[in-house]
Formats: sequence, C-alpha cells, structure tokens
Amino acid sequence: MVGGTAVTLPPGSGIGDAEWLAVGVATRDPGRSDGWIRLAAVADEQLARRAASSLLTTIDEVDWIDGDVVARRVERLGAIVLSEKLIRDPDRQLLGAAVRRGLSSTGLGLLRWDSDAIALRQRLDFLHRTLGAPWPPVDDESLLAATDTWLGPELATARRRADLERIDAGQALGRLLPWPDAARMDELAPERLEVPSGGHPRLDYSTDPPVLAVKVQEVFGWTDAPRLAHGRVQIVLHLLSPAQRPVAVTADLASFWRTGWPQVRADLRGRYPKHAWPEDPTTMPAHRGTARNAGRG
Repeated sequence: MVGGTAVTLPPGSGIGDAEWLAVGVATRDPGRSDGWIRLAAVADEQLARRAASSLLTTIDEVDWIDGDVVARRVERLGAIVLSEKLIRDPDRQLLGAAVRRGLSSTGLGLLRWDSDAIALRQRLDFLHRTLGAPWPPVDDESLLAATDTWLGPELATARRRADLERIDAGQALGRLLPWPDAARMDELAPERLEVPSGGHPRLDYSTDPPVLAVKVQEVFGWTDAPRLAHGRVQIVLHLLSPAQRPVAVTADLASFWRTGWPQVRADLRGRYPKHAWPEDPTTMPAHRGTARNAGRG
C-alpha cells in the first residue's frame, strides 16, 4: 500500500487479478508484518493518482545495487513505484556517495592490488604496529574511514564498479606516507635485505615478525641477522637448501650456528655433496653457487 505496509487478499475474494485496489479496510494481527484486506474494490492507476496526488514524487536515486552503481529516476505514489528510468548523467555528488557506499560494502579488495601494493601495505602496517605515529594505520577499517585522504582523486572521477577495479591501490596508498619520515622507510622496513652473498631477497612482512627466506649458504659469515625499525624487531630467518627447501627456522642465528647447524650440516652434506658445508659457517665467505673447493670440513 502507499504507506509501505504489505497486505494480502483472503482466499476467494474474487479480485486477486486486479493490478490496483482501493483498500477500504485492512487489519493486521499482533506480531505479523503484513495485514489482511477486509474490504476493497478494483481501481486503476489513474484513480490512484487522483486520489493520492499529494503522495506523488519523482526523485533521482543513485545507489550501489547488486554490485554496481545504478542511477535511475523513480516516480512513486507513496511507497508504490510507478515508473523508473535509467539516468545517463546523474548528479556528481549522488554518484560519488554511491561509489563510496559500494567500496565500503564490498571492501578494499575491489581495488587493484598488485604484489607491490600488497608489500607496501604490509610494510606500512609493520611500521605502524612497531613505531606508531606518524606511520598511519592501514587496516581495512582505517583505510575505509580515510578514503578521501588517499583515494580522493580516483573517487572523484569513478562512476561505476569497473572504475574502482582499475584503481592502482599502491599508487593511491603512497599518499599516506608521512613526510619527511617516509624518506627513512627503506632503512626502517626495507623491501629487500642485502645478505652476505650480495643477494637481495625480499622480506615478507605478512607475518609478525617479518621473515627472510634465503639459502643458508648466502648468510655464511653472519653471526646475527640485521634488525628492523631502529633495532626493535629481530627478523626470522627461513634458511633454505640449494633446492630452495626449508632446512631451519631461527630468530637467533648465533645460537643456530652453535647448536642447530651440526645436524643440518650433516643432512645437507649427504644430499648436496657438491656444495661446501663448513663446520663453522661464520668463517666462510657466503656464496650462491657450489663453492665446491671452499671451506670443506
């Protein structure tokens, strides 16, 4: 009905096929959301428009419906929709609000997150958790609450879901970098870490604490791994075999060389006899290849 309440015709009323009814009496039992029509007569839209002309409205509605922006001009008689027509050029303010509602309801996964964007977000999250301000929070709730700060230019031109899916999240996230502190980001939370072999494996900030996966031969010479964030955080080393299979996990490299390495060394010597596996890895130069003739013990 025009007031928004749903009502049902009782069986055998004889007027169930009519598109419009003039309802004279309707009742609703306690606890029910809909009511029963007790008295009604067949009507038509022309009569409805005359009888309730004060309830006629035509408004433009722009909203996020079924996963995309829908813009339409809707004519209503109270709660009853009389007609609706798609709008090609909706009001920019209504459009922007709909796009934001869509992003909020669907989530940040709607944007384009490549590996670099994901890595940047993880590094920012690490710095925020470890050092706090001025490094910003980058959890979903915080980012959605600050969309105008880091997504403003993109949201100002987005008109539909496809526009959101094209947004480079990493580029937009860069607007949250706190300057001048951001100039030290590579020092506090480097994307890659130089190891004694000269390699630069990528740090994994998706875990807490961050993980560096590296072949064990490439960290020969290290007595301890570098620390992050002004020395506050010790990374975890995932030490790998020449075939990139994990052989040990440690956050205390010095202790591992003393107590864990002898057993690992024995296993590696059996499986990879062409490689050099010294008794004391801290005295042997790191390398990437076999170093067959170096440091045999």
